[in-house]
Order: sequence, then C-alpha cells, then structure tokens
Amino acid sequence: MQSSELTRKLKSEANQLGFQITGACAAVQPTGLHHFFQWLEEGYAGSMHYLPKRREAYSHPKHVLENVRSLLVLGMHYGTGTPQEVAPGEGKVASYAWGTTDYHDLIHKRLKQLRKFHQQLLPEEQCRAVVDTAPILEKDFAQRAGIGWIGKNTLLINRTQGSYFFLAVLLTSAELAYDQANERDHCGVCTACLDACPTGAFPRPFVLDARRCVSYLTIEHRDAIDDDLKSGIQDWALGCDICQEVCPWNHRGSLAEEPDFSASDQHNRLNLTTLFEMDDEQFRQTFRKTPLWRTKREGMIRNAAIVLGNQRSRDHLSLLQRVARETTSEMVQDACIWAIEQIESR
Repeated sequence: MQSSELTRKLKSEANQLGFQITGACAAVQPTGLHHFFQWLEEGYAGSMHYLPKRREAYSHPKHVLENVRSLLVLGMHYGTGTPQEVAPGEGKVASYAWGTTDYHDLIHKRLKQLRKFHQQLLPEEQCRAVVDTAPILEKDFAQRAGIGWIGKNTLLINRTQGSYFFLAVLLTSAELAYDQANERDHCGVCTACLDACPTGAFPRPFVLDARRCVSYLTIEHRDAIDDDLKSGIQDWALGCDICQEVCPWNHRGSLAEEPDFSASDQHNRLNLTTLFEMDDEQFRQTFRKTPLWRTKREGMIRNAAIVLGNQRSRDHLSLLQRVARETTSEMVQDACIWAIEQIESR
C-alpha cells in the first residue's frame, strides 16, 4: 500500500473514532530535546521524578517502539464551554476534568480500535498507540506533524482549534506521508498567559517552572504547598485553565464532541465540604473513574482547605478547625491551619 493511501486511511479512521486533529511525521530525535534536558537540569520538573528517570528514553521514539519509522499524532477536544462561577464552599476544576470519565480510559479504547485497524491494513508491520504515559515529547512531534506550535505557556496551540485538546500518538514501523512541519510561532508579542499566571510559574516565555504551576501543585505535588504559593491557587481545587482562558487563540477554539467530556455540575463546580466528609472508600466510589482520582483523597482535601482559606468564609471555619485537629496527614493539617489563619485574619 502506498504511504499516501495508508496515511489517508489511518487519518480517516482516526476522525471516525473521535480524533478531530491528525498529523503525520517521521520518527526522529525530537527537535526540542536539548530544551527538555535543560528544563530537567534546572529542576523545573519538581517532584515528577519519573521524567528524569526516563530522560534518555525521550531521545527517540524507538525506545517506545523499536522499529518505528513514523508517528501519527492525534488530537481530541475537551473544551466544553464557559466555566461556572463558584460560590463560597465550591472549587474550580480544570476543564479537562469536567466530564464523567478519565480521558486516559476513553482515548485508550479509541486507540485500541485504531491500532486494530492498522493491523488489518498492514499485518506485517508493528504499531503501538500511547496517550500521556510513554516517554515521548508529544508536543514536539505534534509541531513537526503540522498540528500547531508550542506557545509561550508551553502548550500546543492550533490556529483554528485553540489548545483545549488531548494529544495521543500512534507509532508505526510503516512509512507514512508526512505533513508540513509548523515552523512558525504565532504568539507574536502577546504575553497574556505569562501576565495572568497567579503564581508566576513562567520564568521566561516558553518555559514553565512546574514547581510554581497551580496544575502541578494541585495534582502532581504530594506534599504540603508552600505558603507563598497558596494564595495563588485562588479557587482552583484541581488543575488550572488560566493561561488557556486568556489565550486569544482559544476565542475561536472548537468544543468537545464526546458526551463523556461534557461538564457535570459535580465536577465543574466541586462541592468542597463533601470532600471532608468522605472516607477513602466513598472517595474511590465517587472519583475512581475520573481525573480527580490521580490526586487521591488527601491531596483533594489539602486543595479544598486552601481554596476555603482563599475564600475566607467564616461559614467553614469550624469544619477546618475540626479537620485540623483530627487529621493524621501533615499536609492536610498544614493546609487547614493556613486556611484558618486566613479566615481569622479577615
């Protein structure tokens, strides 16, 4: 089968499976590999130790699929509209987690179908499909595949689709027809994302210090959050969308088509007080199949306490005092004590 015909069929099947964005590129050393290594050396990965641990694996896709020749990069929208304003006692959730399912689960199922389709077309070739877990610099290859450019907020941006989309990759030992790489930065002189970041997480354009990022702090960080960063978390109980919300390219972005990514009131505006009342099993039953599960119950309670402290409503003072007394978690206690101080100093 000709590479152009193979590529057309794979892209068409990917579109049928819900991937609105597709692009193909050669499996080579990532262009931005040296920037990634420098980022690791500057310590900006924080406690995400799995990144430096697999440092060399990022140097080439062959470490994910030995005989790989090509990559089909895929994008699936998750933006579902305007976020709701939160009242005291409620917390904001990043839009990627508004739905009723973990995006890994949904995308893995679609990738499994795409991989099966690839094997039917080319049973003699190898392929592997990944989303967000393998040592691949997805944004670098997405840029090489013509999908978009890496913006000053370090997110991939598409001129017509914005940046509210997940990335996935199909690696194949077959040769595809490659798209024209996106070699132009369309951010221009705009610094909206850098200026809007509440914790100053961008030491310079195109570089993110994850240790100061609200998304990292509320999801990946497994310890107490430094006091000088707590107020910057504002109302965000999980993740953050600020640098995307202010991006001019998202004013024309497309919306998600997957029902499972549509906003539910429970996740769009998270009831914080109910988190404190849940035990481990109740938390599991409620959030096991959603992105909130990654943070685990103690992490979510820590985040909820900080949000309540930022909201400074005395209605939640007694709750925070009780949890501060009863918890066995040092990071939860730290967050509750800080929140109590914020409310009492009002």
